[in-house]
Amino acid sequence: MPAAPRRATTIRDVAARAGVSPATVSRVLTGNRPVSPAIHTRVQKAIKELDYVVNAQARALSATNTRTVAILIPDVAFRFHGQVAHGIEQQAIAEGRLSLICSTLGDAQREVALIEMLRQRSTEAVVLIGGADTGKEYVARISKLAKALDAEGSRLVLCGRPAPEPDLPVTVVEYDNEGGAYAAAGHLLSAGHRKIAFIGGAPGNTTFDARHAGYVRALADHGVEPDPSLTFHGPAARGFGVGTVRSWLASGKLPCSAVFCFDDLIAAGVIAAAREAGLKVPDDLSVLGYDDEPLAIDTYPALTTVHVPHEELGRTAVRLALHRDDPMHQSMGQSVVLGTHLVLRQSVRPYGRRSGA
Repeated sequence: MPAAPRRATTIRDVAARAGVSPATVSRVLTGNRPVSPAIHTRVQKAIKELDYVVNAQARALSATNTRTVAILIPDVAFRFHGQVAHGIEQQAIAEGRLSLICSTLGDAQREVALIEMLRQRSTEAVVLIGGADTGKEYVARISKLAKALDAEGSRLVLCGRPAPEPDLPVTVVEYDNEGGAYAAAGHLLSAGHRKIAFIGGAPGNTTFDARHAGYVRALADHGVEPDPSLTFHGPAARGFGVGTVRSWLASGKLPCSAVFCFDDLIAAGVIAAAREAGLKVPDDLSVLGYDDEPLAIDTYPALTTVHVPHEELGRTAVRLALHRDDPMHQSMGQSVVLGTHLVLRQSVRPYGRRSGA
C-alpha cells in the first residue's frame, strides 16, 4: 500500500520547532519588523530543517499568490530578451519574489491571453519585454488589461517599449532606441557613406519604428535624401542578413557602401554572406549593428554596434513596479528612459579608404 503523501510544512510547524509564535516567524520571513539576532537564528534554523522555504516557493504558484513577477518574452532563444529577463529575475530575487517566464512566440494574441491568465492568478507584476504591435486592436486590449491589473493591485510593466496610450497605469522602462539609431547612422554618415541600407524589422513594431526614425533623421540632418529602396524589411534573424546580401550579389552589385542592421544577429549574417562572396568588411562594405550582444565581439571583424543596457532595463523595471507607492522611489516616476551608446569596433571604415591606406 503506497505511503500517504507528506503534509506540507506550515508556518505553525516552523514556529513550534523554533519555540516562537507564528507571528514571529512571519516577521523573520518578511523582514518588516525587527527581531532579536538569537530569535532570527532559531527561526532560520527551523526553516532550513523543515525545508519551509522550498514549500513557500511552491505555494507561490497558487492562484492566490501576490508575490510573483511574470516575465513575458517573444522567444526564449533570443539573447536580447534573455539578458533583460536575467536582470528582472535578479532584482525579483533581491525583492523576495518568485519569477515565472512565459514565451509569447511573437504572437500578440497569445501575449494577451497570457496576461489575462496571469491576472487571474493575482500576479504582482507582469513584465512585457521587447517591441510591440501598434495596431489599434492590440493597443485597445493591452490598455484594457493594464487598467484591470491596476484595479486589482497588480501592475503591467513595459520593458523596452513605450506605453500604448497616454495616462495608463503602467510602469515603462525604455531605452533611447531612436537616439541610438541616430548616433549609429550619424557615425556612418560622418565616415563619408551616403548609400546606407537599413536591413531588418517591420513597420508597426515599436522597436523598428524608433530605430528607423533615428536612421532617417540622421540622413536628413546630413543632407542626404532617404531612399526607400534601401530599407529592407524582414525578421530579426541571421538568415535574413545572409539572404539579403546574397540577393544583392545575385543582381550584380551592392546597392550601398554601408549597412545599418536592425540588430546584431542580422549584422552577423551580413558579414558572413559578404565574406562568403569574397568581399572584405569593412573595405568593401561597412556593417553596423544594434544591441551589443555578446556575439558582436566574436564576429570577424568585431562589430560596431549600439549598446543597450539589457540587465539594467530589467532591474529598473522591477524596482519601479514593486515600489511604485514608496516615496523613496517616486522621484523617478513610473516612466524611465535609459541611455544607449555607440561601441566602436572594426566593422566600419571611412568611405573609399581600404586597409593600409
